[in-house]
Amino acid sequence: MGSPAGPPFDPDDPDRERRERDTEPIPRIDPDDGPGFGAGTGYGPGPSLSDDAAFGDGPAYAGEGRSGRGWIRDPEAGYQSPQISEEELAGLRADASGMAPRRVLPMEDEPSALAARYLFPTERFRGEWKRHWVHLSTPIIVGIAATFVLGYLSGFLAGRDVGALTTVAVLLWFAVMGWVAWRVADWWYDRFILTNKRVMVVNGIITRRVAMMPLVRVTDMKYEQTPSGRALNYGTFVLESAGQEQALREIKNLPNPNELYLRVVEEMYEPQAVEARIGKEQDEAKADDGA
Repeated sequence: MGSPAGPPFDPDDPDRERRERDTEPIPRIDPDDGPGFGAGTGYGPGPSLSDDAAFGDGPAYAGEGRSGRGWIRDPEAGYQSPQISEEELAGLRADASGMAPRRVLPMEDEPSALAARYLFPTERFRGEWKRHWVHLSTPIIVGIAATFVLGYLSGFLAGRDVGALTTVAVLLWFAVMGWVAWRVADWWYDRFILTNKRVMVVNGIITRRVAMMPLVRVTDMKYEQTPSGRALNYGTFVLESAGQEQALREIKNLPNPNELYLRVVEEMYEPQAVEARIGKEQDEAKADDGA
């Protein structure tokens, strides 16, 4: 018998390869060769097609020609880490109404020598703050009052030719100013420290006191501002813990209480947003240095 009718063989025919592929018979799959198209199909005892087979926008079939001989799963169907969008980062810099940007306290890159000695290697430093200058209001007022009063008294006694009392007044002034200097130095070494694990308060010059509270144990946190605190931008923080005894509960005269409150709460509930913002700031700093 003659050959079946059809167009003559043309090696330059652009459709020849497609016609050969479409008319090629699908071979029967041996069960010993691996999984087939599923049980009951006559092509091996392999598992049937699942719902998570790749039907996306990308290639859904094995091979570049999509011949239909096999299936692959979407490699992107697994778990992906959450992505922080630029809009979400921008929202961290807006107030609750979203109308105006709020001030964001700058994050120090490295802790001071005073704070670094109390940090263990695996925690990440978030910032340290001294108390508001209003914390020094009492010693400053006492020092100014002592200067005027004892200065006037010394001049008055010097005119009376009472040398002993004048010496006592001068020594008393030096004692008061020494106390004022001691309170200023104590204020300088008094720090509120925040990390991704805990909050700490370090104070004391000769007798050093370190109090800390893990963030995971903070059950409630609030801050209070008096009218003068609102005018001068300072406040008192009150931390509540799940434990019976609290080494750190009330912290007075902290600066920028609203910003500091948001910083601590963000560290407690949105640590990924903090990491994203820090990474973005570091990238921008590197880009500026490179420029």
